[in-house]
Amino acid sequence: MGSTQKNKKLGLLGIASILFLAFVVAATATAPESCAEGDDKETCGATEIHSSNKLMSAHEVMKSAFSLEGLADAISKSDHLKNAVKSICESTDFKELCEKSVAKANNSNDPKELIKAAFSVAWENIADVISKSELIKRADKDPMTSAALDVCKEVLDHSIEDLKRSFNVIGESSSLSNRHGYDLRVWLTAAMTFEETCLDAFENTTGDTGEKMKQLLKTSMELTSNALAMVTKLDEFLKTLEIPGISRRLLEEPTPTTDEEIPQFVDSATRHLLVAPPRPDIVVAQDGSGKFKTITGALNSIPEKNDRRIVILIKAGVYKEYVMVPRKKNNIVFVGEGPTKTVITGNRNVADKWPGGTYKCGTVIVEGEGFICRDLTIENTAGAVKEQAVALRISADMAVVHNCHLNAYQDTLYTHSYRQFYRGCTISGTVDFIFGNAPVVFQKCKMVVRKPLANQACMVTAQGRKDRRGASAIVIQSCDIVAEPALKAANPPNKVFLGRPWKEFSRTIIMFSFIDNIVVPEGWSIWQGEFALDTCWYAEYKNRGPGASTAKRVNWKGYKRNISPEVAKQFTPGLFMLADEWLGRAGIPFSSGYVRP
Repeated sequence: MGSTQKNKKLGLLGIASILFLAFVVAATATAPESCAEGDDKETCGATEIHSSNKLMSAHEVMKSAFSLEGLADAISKSDHLKNAVKSICESTDFKELCEKSVAKANNSNDPKELIKAAFSVAWENIADVISKSELIKRADKDPMTSAALDVCKEVLDHSIEDLKRSFNVIGESSSLSNRHGYDLRVWLTAAMTFEETCLDAFENTTGDTGEKMKQLLKTSMELTSNALAMVTKLDEFLKTLEIPGISRRLLEEPTPTTDEEIPQFVDSATRHLLVAPPRPDIVVAQDGSGKFKTITGALNSIPEKNDRRIVILIKAGVYKEYVMVPRKKNNIVFVGEGPTKTVITGNRNVADKWPGGTYKCGTVIVEGEGFICRDLTIENTAGAVKEQAVALRISADMAVVHNCHLNAYQDTLYTHSYRQFYRGCTISGTVDFIFGNAPVVFQKCKMVVRKPLANQACMVTAQGRKDRRGASAIVIQSCDIVAEPALKAANPPNKVFLGRPWKEFSRTIIMFSFIDNIVVPEGWSIWQGEFALDTCWYAEYKNRGPGASTAKRVNWKGYKRNISPEVAKQFTPGLFMLADEWLGRAGIPFSSGYVRP
């Protein structure tokens, strides 16, 4: 190898070292997220690493630059470690805090030890917040505030778990791939979402406890923001590498499809699931013909830590129960006998002061990853007057919902966190009836806007991305946005909007969909005043129908009136969620690229 190539190799090793060191900093932050594809550079803050780094083969890059042993040697020989740290912290929003965080973890030149120390600082920081919240709880006897503090403890524990499993990926891997980078972004985005959920829990409480928690979490949230910047750099770097084993076809133009496709990579054992529901392991039936009469009874029979796919057939009937699929009960499958036959119903809501508020009031709550739900209805019957009343909340990675009806009014579907995919579903509601901070795609679904209270406006979506580098978005692909007859007949008419920005960097894209004339010409609604109008990211691409014209849409900096095909395709499941593998295992029809009516 000539001197030029050697210099190139050393340069690449230097970049890799800086990126891993940056990731260590991110770890101290607790929860990184990252820019998703399609964001403006200005909005997202992503840093490109150019293709000139490709002079080495992918095998050499992975073997040398991302060998932890080789990286330790590279770091130990570097005379410019402090400058590298300072340089990488330049990409963060809280630079001084970034540098202080690195200083706590740089006593060793072994990357594994650096990462171990950094992650330890992170979860210890969150644990300290939890312990202080317990002291606040003992001092504040208000039951709603106490319930909000309970939510905080729960979600901050989840944040720590996501931080620890991210650490395990780094600690146990001798090399990292694009898939690793994306997994880390998703988990750490969720960790940040959990922090924000803690603060949201105080929305309907009195007193100053919510403000106290905001101050307690301030440093953690700033560290998390720094972490997002670091992981963004790592992920963008990994995307420039032609890594063996990573499907290159994801980088090609997706093929538009009109049929429900069965991907070629799906094995024969899974393929049959596409034409018939899977054989049940457990049967639930109200008439006594199954092993259990309640869904909760069936779930309670499954071991607390489960990774085996378990199919629960829920026979026809109306199940008046509140269902929780907890963390660690993974790979649970709900199969009904059809959306008009199998119904799970409840009416918990915020107006009646349900403890834990919006986060806890769902009829069905799912936190175990790999969850699949098909062929049934989940509803919350509280009604429009009861404010927030969730039918389904999913806080579970790689969750899939197929051929289901999700019915409520305000806040019907809480796509809270982690990767989610919905196919062939009908979702009905009034205000913000699809909301949350998950990376989520809706494909061939129907969004039915219901009649709200008098003089109340309806918003289909309210996306909750808090940081500009967050991996989340609501993607509506080849769906129908329509109204129930009562809304169409309302006099005076109620205004209907495609969405509004719940958090600062709210992001939603609607593509190849039918939009009825119920949607007002301006299309999108404000949340409050000028909040998030410059920082949100909203786009529409090749939609149709009487409400699809963008000629009179809002004139916000955050509304992208014309996006390119290249930007739109970044939000297809194959690219946006690297979905081919896990959706293939789910056994439902889907398209990884564009799907047109």
